[in-house]
Amino acid sequence: MKLDSTMEEHFEEIGNGHVSSSGETPLRKDAFLLSDDEKIERIKGSVKDIMLTLGLDLEDDSLNGTPNRVAKMFVKEVFGGLHPKRKPTSSTFKNKYKYGEMLVEKNITLYSTCEHHLLPIVGKAHVAYISNGTVVGLSKMNRIVDYYAKRPQVQERLNMQIVKELQEVLGTKDVACVIDAKHLCVNSRGIRDIESSTVTAEYGGKFKEEAVRREFLDYINLDTNF
Repeated sequence: MKLDSTMEEHFEEIGNGHVSSSGETPLRKDAFLLSDDEKIERIKGSVKDIMLTLGLDLEDDSLNGTPNRVAKMFVKEVFGGLHPKRKPTSSTFKNKYKYGEMLVEKNITLYSTCEHHLLPIVGKAHVAYISNGTVVGLSKMNRIVDYYAKRPQVQERLNMQIVKELQEVLGTKDVACVIDAKHLCVNSRGIRDIESSTVTAEYGGKFKEEAVRREFLDYINLDTNF
């Protein structure tokens, strides 16, 4: 479908404003019909075409392998979280020691990709929950963040997906996530503001209460540089 100038301006504005069209990652129904190897071959051809269009000499030793490297990186790494088969399994355990306070996993390193410009998002996620009888291994919280980050993303959606996943794993609404991240589509192009970062939050259950939310934010601000 060919877009007229008005529609093009509309979608460009959405992208520059980092507006999300959906709480779920927009995927076609046939998203997983191709194997990883088939996707790599197709993407390799597309990257090669882009590079040739830009006037690059793919006979050069430094550039010759770039299409294949980029294709493998897209499928296996930076967009690896698109495929449900890579979703981490989350082992849960009974809270036998009756710990009733919030548990906070802070400063989880986050690498994602802006879905509007396909440029990196780099930052930290802080995740918390209050057990209702079930706990999850600490590393699983990091893995859940990593899984949902490894796809074209909007930061607000990433917050929501992390919280929703942990709510389902733990069987409780009492989950929260704060993300503080730099978007290279802001830092390295456009306005080129290298100092700004974006902070978003998603609060569920008890974390909607001001006192509980404040406790969580106080934990995040604790000096834990050992």
